[in-house]
Amino acid sequence: MRITILQGAFLPVPAIRGGAIEKAWQVLGEAFVKAGHEVTHISRLCDGLPEQESIEGVRHLRIPGADATKYSYLLKLREISYVLRARRILPKADILVTHAFWAPLFLPAEKFGKIYVHVGRYPKGQLRLYKKASCLQTPSEFVSVAAAKELKDGSERVRTIPYPLPFSIPDSGFPRFEDRPKRVLYAGRIHPEKGVLNLVAAWKKLPESLRNEWVLRLIGPWKEEQGGAGSSFLEQLKKEVDPSIEFLEPVFSEKELIKQYQKARIFVYPSIASKGETFGLAVLEAMSCGCVPLVSSLPCFDDFIRSGENGYRFDERSKFPEDILKKCLQSLLSDSSDSGVGQNAFETAKEYKVDRVAARFIADFEALLGRKNSSCPPKNILGSVG
Repeated sequence: MRITILQGAFLPVPAIRGGAIEKAWQVLGEAFVKAGHEVTHISRLCDGLPEQESIEGVRHLRIPGADATKYSYLLKLREISYVLRARRILPKADILVTHAFWAPLFLPAEKFGKIYVHVGRYPKGQLRLYKKASCLQTPSEFVSVAAAKELKDGSERVRTIPYPLPFSIPDSGFPRFEDRPKRVLYAGRIHPEKGVLNLVAAWKKLPESLRNEWVLRLIGPWKEEQGGAGSSFLEQLKKEVDPSIEFLEPVFSEKELIKQYQKARIFVYPSIASKGETFGLAVLEAMSCGCVPLVSSLPCFDDFIRSGENGYRFDERSKFPEDILKKCLQSLLSDSSDSGVGQNAFETAKEYKVDRVAARFIADFEALLGRKNSSCPPKNILGSVG
């Protein structure tokens, strides 16, 4: 098969500025090549990256894009010219994967391959316009349900295939749970919708004895063009810190990020974005390094977190969510012998290895092309990734 991946206008590939979608589709493209397919990957030209190069057999083409902004209407306006530039260089292909907002509208059906839309954000009415798309793929069952509800017809086009882990994981080799520093880690965008204010407030309510023994480390992009809430929000957070809370600049290096995961016992992801969180790839990454995850009750986590078995959940919808989060943290920090839960988390993460997830995409592509010995994956892929 000839497969084209058209990323959005705002982040480059490789994901040197971060981005779960960019990381996922980079490794998927490389897995498609290993499986014998021809892949062209189009993304933003920036940060000294060349206009063309080959990485792991994937042909990369880059075109000028734009910086992100917190204003959604500006995001859409800035992406129009990017999609039009992409249209000029798109090769003929069998499948065209894209998450660019305008691509399913501006690109002709079938000319550059069957349009395979990756719905990486909670749908907000746009899916009804994507009549030329052969498939609407989402990373979680929660988003698939929302996508199907949005379509008056054609809900059979909706698929649920999760993100893969963007890096390989060894069967062993990361530090034992008990040998790690007593550290709780948050790695993600520094933004109010990620629940970081609740996390800091909950941490400050912990008994002083625990805060003297443990450290909370916050890592993530805070600049608006990187998806953060900007300098004013960062300063607001920093005013709330005490000596047991550490702020680090964002980490985009895969190796460094893995080190951060492996040096933490607990990974907390307290997102409150009920219609902004579609999967939670950072949580799965941390689980693959043996961290015990503590996440909010958002439905996107239902697909891979089983509370008390391979992680823990708290209800962010409560009137005082920081108090609920504080109780959960206090329980976990007071009894830090959760190596069994960390091991279960690791076993769960193995189900999302890139070759397994890539095989599901390839089967779906072949089904769309009407090829023999292929079948579309079920809407809920969970439990059958491997």
